[in-house]
Amino acid sequence: MPRKRSPVADVLVALDRSCAATGVSWYLFGAQAALLYGSARLTADVDATVLLAFVAATRVIPVVHRPTGLPADIVLGGPGLEELFLSRASKRSIGGTQIPVVSPEDLIVMKVLAGRDKDKEDVRAVLRAGQATLKLDSVRATIEMLEGALGQSDLMPLFDELLAQAMARRS
Repeated sequence: MPRKRSPVADVLVALDRSCAATGVSWYLFGAQAALLYGSARLTADVDATVLLAFVAATRVIPVVHRPTGLPADIVLGGPGLEELFLSRASKRSIGGTQIPVVSPEDLIVMKVLAGRDKDKEDVRAVLRAGQATLKLDSVRATIEMLEGALGQSDLMPLFDELLAQAMARRS
């Protein structure tokens, strides 16, 4: 009969696999490392340091949900814009659980900021689907705030272009 791993070993194996899959370097420290070097004390946690150069530059932690194989990008939010988006998120039932989802207005802002072709198509689709209920003044106010903070002036023209395209397609 195969020997069952300890819960600590399960955590370490899962951490190692996750880090290896995403190219992240890491090391174990703290009491668990001390145990490996001869300490005999009890501890109830695992301490690890991950070297996240990619995360520091992008604020994104790429992970993979092991049971489904579905990748997920976990973005590290901060004060300001992400807090604002969180305050305006609403709960939607997904799989029987109430999940906080960004408002459609804030999603549009995020997609305009990203500016990739697939993001632009998402903006047009959201605009077409929610034309009657979207608070476009909220979108514009947030984009103006972003342009000021980033020293950019290209976001509002892009939004206006996408809005015009969405409305033209809807007719």
